[in-house]
Amino acid sequence: MVDLSTEYMGLQLKNPIIAGSSGLTGSVKKIQEIEKMGAGAVVLKSIFEEEIAYEYSDFLEQESKSGPPQKYFDYDGHKNPIDFYDYIIRDDNLKKYKQLIADSKKSISIPVIASINCCYHSVEWISYAKQLEEAGADALELNMFFLPSNFNRSSEEPEKIYFQVIEQILREVSIPVALKISYYFTDLGPMIQKLSNSGIKALVLFNRFFSPDFDIEKLEVKPSFVFSSPSDIAQSLRWIGIMSQRVNCDLAASTGVHDGEGAIKQILAGAKAVQMVSVFYKNKIEYIQAVSDTIKKWMSAHSYNTLQDFRGLLSQPKTNDPAVFERVQFMKYFN
Repeated sequence: MVDLSTEYMGLQLKNPIIAGSSGLTGSVKKIQEIEKMGAGAVVLKSIFEEEIAYEYSDFLEQESKSGPPQKYFDYDGHKNPIDFYDYIIRDDNLKKYKQLIADSKKSISIPVIASINCCYHSVEWISYAKQLEEAGADALELNMFFLPSNFNRSSEEPEKIYFQVIEQILREVSIPVALKISYYFTDLGPMIQKLSNSGIKALVLFNRFFSPDFDIEKLEVKPSFVFSSPSDIAQSLRWIGIMSQRVNCDLAASTGVHDGEGAIKQILAGAKAVQMVSVFYKNKIEYIQAVSDTIKKWMSAHSYNTLQDFRGLLSQPKTNDPAVFERVQFMKYFN
């Protein structure tokens, strides 16, 4: 009997398929459907400080047209209406997110992982972590990225922020914490290894970014390709394969896993779980079942009973050709 169960961050998952953070995981109804279709866990839609900042700006713009209401000037000791609006908007968004966690926990039995996007003023989110734990989240995923576009800052400065935030978050919560990162580091391998020693329970490789594109007719900057493609699996597959025997935490694969074959590849590289999003937008949530069936059929065909039987089998330390992970230039394919 094929067993797809796995342990991720100390959480017991019935299979390695995790519905990653997206609009599909932002409502209880969708989350219930995700569980029904067979996912092993769900990462809730991220709570963004940047999103709240935009909402705050829009709110102030609307208020400025009519002037701030006087009743807010002396509310609960707040003399500045702008401070009050800031507090109210942030508090309201946090309450909604905590309610999503609580309602999800009541509605499903698979692990619920809360998600904080830390690409903006990340330090402000530290105070929220404990509240998300108290709302019932089984774990917390920090999606952290700081675009290396500040020419007045050394490469070491943003890297230090990761460890500062992790240290403060881990002081606040007792639930397992995962860190979702990019591959934009000066020394990616050593950085992944250092992060794995920081006390986090998992690293998710890698996050997918919003990227700009140009409309050459309107001469405007617009969003580029929103969804990942199967070829995007290459980066995470390489680095999970390289790092799977060199870290002190679990590894999860993200971006480019579009089918059961992709999930199998990541487990062969050493992943404990795989996060999928784009393929569910393209093929609907029901596709989870197809992914699960593919893994089961492949395991049966190769006489594997559990994921552990083949996990990491093609990782760099175990493969017969470890040098292939280091190769970055084409030598023969385009001759």
